[in-house]
Amino acid sequence: MPHRNVPVLLVIAGPAGSGKSTLCDRLVSEIREFERVVTTTTRAPRPGEINGVHYHFLTPEQFDAGLAANDFLEWAWVHGQRRYGTLKSSVLEPLARGQSLVLSVDVQGVESFRRAAQENPLLARRMTTVFIIVDQERLVARMIGRAQDNAAEIAGRMRTAERELQEAHKFDFIIESRTREEDFATLLSILEQARARAAAGAA
Repeated sequence: MPHRNVPVLLVIAGPAGSGKSTLCDRLVSEIREFERVVTTTTRAPRPGEINGVHYHFLTPEQFDAGLAANDFLEWAWVHGQRRYGTLKSSVLEPLARGQSLVLSVDVQGVESFRRAAQENPLLARRMTTVFIIVDQERLVARMIGRAQDNAAEIAGRMRTAERELQEAHKFDFIIESRTREEDFATLLSILEQARARAAAGAA
């Protein structure tokens, strides 16, 4: 099988403001065989959000049942109020039918994916992890530019970014963020290598 036809899972992590969501969205819009993994949350849908498209919206009780049944590849509390996670069915079933996937998740979530890959040969063959590094000055400028966080929140996000950076060496590939165009070009190069690796693993 030519490596371009081998489905892959790209798991992308990086600090807030690194552009990981933008890269995921652009990959899905420009590379037709890619879909974004639909993750799960206990928060209520926002106006215009559709269950099964933007998220799988679960009640806390449904989320608990999924945890008890070992249905999740990873999950976490966010701000101590709501839970987010990735269902096994949202990843393994599409991969098995030949769908390439991209997912943005935090470093703890990536570690959960690595543990799952140790027990699941399909995930082990198809998954490639990518970490986005942004220098401190540029990261702060991006956070200020988004106008979503106050100074205290930005300081907290920077402390989190420093902790996340210590995990970068565990990833398969690193993007040293520059411009959006350069970052996307680097991601496309990584994609080619990920496809080749997956094809070699499937041989």
